[in-house]
Amino acid sequence: MAEQPQSHQSHQCQALGAGSEGCKALGALLSGIAQAAYHGNAALTAELLRGQLYPEAAPEEFAALRAKMGGLLQSIASADMDLNQLEAFLTAQTKKQGGITTDQAAVLAKFWKNHRVKIHESLVNQSRWDNVLKNMNWRVDLKSQSRHIDQINTPVAIVEMELGKNGQESEFLCLEFDEAKVSQMLKKLSEIEESMTALTQTT
Repeated sequence: MAEQPQSHQSHQCQALGAGSEGCKALGALLSGIAQAAYHGNAALTAELLRGQLYPEAAPEEFAALRAKMGGLLQSIASADMDLNQLEAFLTAQTKKQGGITTDQAAVLAKFWKNHRVKIHESLVNQSRWDNVLKNMNWRVDLKSQSRHIDQINTPVAIVEMELGKNGQESEFLCLEFDEAKVSQMLKKLSEIEESMTALTQTT
């Protein structure tokens, strides 16, 4: 009777990513979680990950592991933790009851160091609710046609803006500005810059 809990504990450690093979499986699990959560790969389902990485683990055991690791990765990614923050966070997780092992903490740390930039970029792109300015070109022409004769041969700025999201086809917006409109736009942009600078200095 006394040996059964020890055997069960050994199985739990193996399933939760202890040892070199367990660490490899845990790293692959984190990769699968990240692909599904941050890179839109819906094909990496929980059932697929369990079958490939933890075929001997009970479904509920794997679900608990996946939920725990997904939650930790979400906390790390949401805060965009640097190395010092990451170390402090993972150390705290190893000391709390029901937390993670030092092996799991090491795997999480290595994974975040290798994937931080891509995950952060993905989160930024997901948070954009509208198109962003991807590129802008301009030229100055002399106006050759106008309803008003006094506007002929006056300079106008032709501005072409490329709008869109990463991975999507761009849209192009072409605008025409006379000298007064250019001055007005520059004034507005200057006001925006001043507001952003003031906000930066107060935070």
